[in-house]
Amino acid sequence: MYKNYFAYKRGMPHRNLPKFFLVMKLLSVLIFLGAFQLNAAVHAQYISIDVKNTSLKEVFSILTRQSNYEFMYDSQMLQNARPVTIKVVGATLKEVLNKCFANQAITYQIKENTIIVAKADDQSNNRIQISGLVLSSDDGLPLPGVIVRIKGTDKSAATNNSGQFTISADIGDVLVLSFIGYKTQEMVIKNDAALKIRLISSPTDLDNVIVTGYGTTQKSDVISSLGVIKGEDLQKAPVKSFEEALAGRVSGVQVTSSEGGPGATTNIVVRGNNSLSQDNSPLWVIDGFPIENPNNNTINPADVETITVLKDAASTAIYGSRGANGVILVTTKRGKSGSPVVAFDGSYGFQRSLKLMELLKPYEYVQLVIERNGLVAKERYTPGDPELDGRPAYVPGGRTIDYYKTQPYTNWQDKLFQTAPFQNYSLSLSGGTDKSKYLISGSTTDQDGTILQTNFKRYQGRFVFSQEVNKKTDFNLNVNYARTRTTGTSPSNIPTNGSASLSLLYGIWGYRPAVSPSSSVEDQLNLPIDPDGQNAYSFNPIVQNNNTTINAHLNNLVANAGIDYKILPELTFRVTGGINYTQRLSNAYYSALTYQGSPSSVLGPNGFIDNYALTNLVNENTLNYKKVFNRYHSVNLLGGFSIQGAKLTTSRALASKVPNDILGVSGLDEGTPYAISSGSTQNFLSSYFSRVNYNYKSKYYFSGVIRADGSSKFAPGNQWGYFPSAAVSWNIGREDFMKNISSVSALKFRASYGTSGNNRIGDYAYLSPINQSDISSTYTFGNTYMKGSYQSGLANEELKWETTAITDLGLDFGFLKNRIELTVDYYRKITSDLLLQATTPGHIGYTSAIQNIGSVRNSGWEFSLNTVNSDKALKWSSNFNISFNRNEVLALSSGQRGLISQVSYNINPAFPYVAIVGGPISQIIGFKWLGNYQYEDFDLLPNGAYVLKGNLPTNGSARTAMQPGDIKYEDINQDGTITDADKVVIGNPNPLFTGGFSNNFNFKNFDLSILLTYSYGNDILNANRLIFEGMPDSYTNQFASYANRWTPENQTNLYPRAGGATTIPAVSSRVVEDGSFLRLQTVSLGYNLPKKMSESIKVKNARIYASAQNLAVWSKYQGSDPEVSTRPGALTQGFDYAAYPRSFTMTFGLNFSF
Repeated sequence: MYKNYFAYKRGMPHRNLPKFFLVMKLLSVLIFLGAFQLNAAVHAQYISIDVKNTSLKEVFSILTRQSNYEFMYDSQMLQNARPVTIKVVGATLKEVLNKCFANQAITYQIKENTIIVAKADDQSNNRIQISGLVLSSDDGLPLPGVIVRIKGTDKSAATNNSGQFTISADIGDVLVLSFIGYKTQEMVIKNDAALKIRLISSPTDLDNVIVTGYGTTQKSDVISSLGVIKGEDLQKAPVKSFEEALAGRVSGVQVTSSEGGPGATTNIVVRGNNSLSQDNSPLWVIDGFPIENPNNNTINPADVETITVLKDAASTAIYGSRGANGVILVTTKRGKSGSPVVAFDGSYGFQRSLKLMELLKPYEYVQLVIERNGLVAKERYTPGDPELDGRPAYVPGGRTIDYYKTQPYTNWQDKLFQTAPFQNYSLSLSGGTDKSKYLISGSTTDQDGTILQTNFKRYQGRFVFSQEVNKKTDFNLNVNYARTRTTGTSPSNIPTNGSASLSLLYGIWGYRPAVSPSSSVEDQLNLPIDPDGQNAYSFNPIVQNNNTTINAHLNNLVANAGIDYKILPELTFRVTGGINYTQRLSNAYYSALTYQGSPSSVLGPNGFIDNYALTNLVNENTLNYKKVFNRYHSVNLLGGFSIQGAKLTTSRALASKVPNDILGVSGLDEGTPYAISSGSTQNFLSSYFSRVNYNYKSKYYFSGVIRADGSSKFAPGNQWGYFPSAAVSWNIGREDFMKNISSVSALKFRASYGTSGNNRIGDYAYLSPINQSDISSTYTFGNTYMKGSYQSGLANEELKWETTAITDLGLDFGFLKNRIELTVDYYRKITSDLLLQATTPGHIGYTSAIQNIGSVRNSGWEFSLNTVNSDKALKWSSNFNISFNRNEVLALSSGQRGLISQVSYNINPAFPYVAIVGGPISQIIGFKWLGNYQYEDFDLLPNGAYVLKGNLPTNGSARTAMQPGDIKYEDINQDGTITDADKVVIGNPNPLFTGGFSNNFNFKNFDLSILLTYSYGNDILNANRLIFEGMPDSYTNQFASYANRWTPENQTNLYPRAGGATTIPAVSSRVVEDGSFLRLQTVSLGYNLPKKMSESIKVKNARIYASAQNLAVWSKYQGSDPEVSTRPGALTQGFDYAAYPRSFTMTFGLNFSF
């Protein structure tokens, strides 16, 4: 038994983490209490003020704070106003106003809770004071913040929180009203009557607001490389996790699932892998909460409003040490002002595996085992074969091989796979006023896997609340809780205490389909051990699966709260605090009917319980200053400080020789305990960051970012990293010389450069681990048996961040009033100081140590094309995106040219992947396959034996042992025999390009959405074919393709003869396949009930729909699915080993609101 200890004596003070967690808890309480205490000043009855030579604008601010009145005025009106000197205590508001406006060229009017400021002489000329109320046409509620401008002038005003405005205008002037999310509206001034205006909502305007790091911006003002996905597009795919629906929707983002089972993880890579050994997944920021590697299965896809993918340094540098792999911002839905709205969405459907492997049937199988084993196999399966006449096993009139052409048999895949139900239901209640908004939602998901005994369930609830405490203060709260349960295991998992061939799919594929005369189909199906089986394959895989219990229960709570306080109209302070708590309880039990729990095994019936608890706390504090100077100069300044801590505790208990199978995991206490372990680890990150955004006339843009991160994961002296970036943009389309080019509606150039980091290493990687063992370092002290401790690795206090420098150049085009939009980006990323194990001199006692060595480069082009093809009765819009990425290893450790990577499959590990300096990050290496040796390659001896000719290289076997039909490889070094020295690069798992193509149609009440995804140029190492197309095991069944193997009658070069693939099948170009594919990813068809019909059933909106996922795949790949990587990682991409087949999913649903 081993236990790891990490001794740390210096560095960022870990001992302060408990204090930090306590401070965070107190902060959360203070946020709640402070939010409601800040309301006390609103109800003051009298005014007290003491100012000297103070501007009217500042006096107005003081009066607003002491009363419940707002001031409405034109900024230019106050420029020539006289300073005010006044000192009063307990005066009325009107008394104070009269003193302030004395001897001024302006006057005031009080209307309800608004004080309207106007020129004193406005009543004496044609200019009149116009007041009005602006409402939403959707729900009739007031719209605060609407810009009201007199057309052709610079004169403007804004509506207050009650939707009211006032502005000086002349009869005949035209008012222009604009507001995000609503259509711009114009109105001619005819008289001085109060106006009541209803703005019409415009979803396309809402699309122009882009969520970025620590803020939002208009689409026209974006100067970085990013992609945006709307929640409504994600919800068209019938998936349990919104991550799965990201595929093909954003250029430069590659989305793959390692397998197709329920609860399977999704791998997302943005613009290629930066690191060879560390995590390459992006940072997730969910409603402002930064999380590394979150379990996004805990989020209901229906709750997602938008997703923004940040790709370049201009956008990711604000996240510093965690932004190198890209940043994904998830914004969930919020409550909206208006009467309460209840929304329901329910769907039910089914799943089935899109493709299963074809296997040999009984007749073909018996032919194969006879070829492998000769008379031994005939005695078992064909005792009536005349060739056995005279032998004890001969049965006159008994079975011959022809019997198996019609023998009933068990299709083992049919017994394992099923058509599985899938259902999802969500219900929400939302509403509020202009000051208070809320959303309460809940959902449940139940997904059976297409493999029996696999399932995913989720129960999720969410509460969102926002409150305008007073005119300066806003409070918001967001809480999400989810409980999930994942049942079953991956069919590619290798048992820890058994042969790798016991992985579930290998057991199914390899189990014999033929039944010998000594048994029956019923026995073969129901008995836990096949009397005619051999080795691992004698254990019935169906019985094993049904008697193995594997569960993972997960509880996740994410809660964050924040306060926004307007110090000045242009200056806002925001403080947030949040917690992300995840607890996962996993357990497994292997009964006596399984190979792992067989009474004859070392452990007997056994099981384990794992407990994992991770607490993430974060506090962020920002100041944001936003102002327009002299009409044309727009400045947005951001400064902030954040602190984040994470603590992980784990425990594991295993028990063997459990006497009672009925109790399962609950009976582990009756067994023999072994390998009990526990652990705890924590890390701490503090950060300072700032950003300046500037634009002139909305034509010329500049953005600069600097972030400093300090992490406890590194030793003193290397704990702080600094990550700057700068970006510029020129909106060429707004230049005067572009006005006459009517076909070009938009044109923008972008350029950025910056750095970001990757801190995805262990919490104590720079320290030396101390191991304790009762095997290799024991001793006795007196008469007491003691465990020894020893240093198992080298410390390295020089470790620092992996740093990625990113250059990005981009062009944004708009044609024909933006009916056609094209975005083009070129990027170049260089990651240096890679964290790798480097060889150390042997005399120090260790073979390697982790160091900052090496560098890699990713570069590529991205294209995204959006078109509005038709906007008549038939509305049709499209998006096509394509990405080209090339990566290259620039350097490894000193003198090192390549890095070999290991993968495990079947019984023996292999080393089929390599990263070579000057080549891509991952390449497949092995022998170059040349087909099979044929008769002409051999000399026939007088005794009838064959000997390989002397001028031909062997395949690793002795010349006298080789036979016609044996597999043949190229002798690269021409030494006459095949060895590891003959291995060469035989494949590249990195695609040449990837992308997606989506189309959305609307016609009357119907809507149709179609999404295609594709990948081209990537290779897959199909390890399944190594075992099931020629493995020399005597009784393992094979893929149906192996029926076309080499025989004397069929001297093919496709597949070797039975037993001709060498003792241990080697990785060769024979099993490296083209993984290019075109996938019909999603099709969704919906029908919106007519308004009259909806009203007749008392609902506001109602839609019925049908959605399908993974309908078809066009590919040359022979495996179940080309989008596979069962050994995920930058160095081992594209490896297929008994992967859980992807499923076709079809659902039917209904959503409505009232």
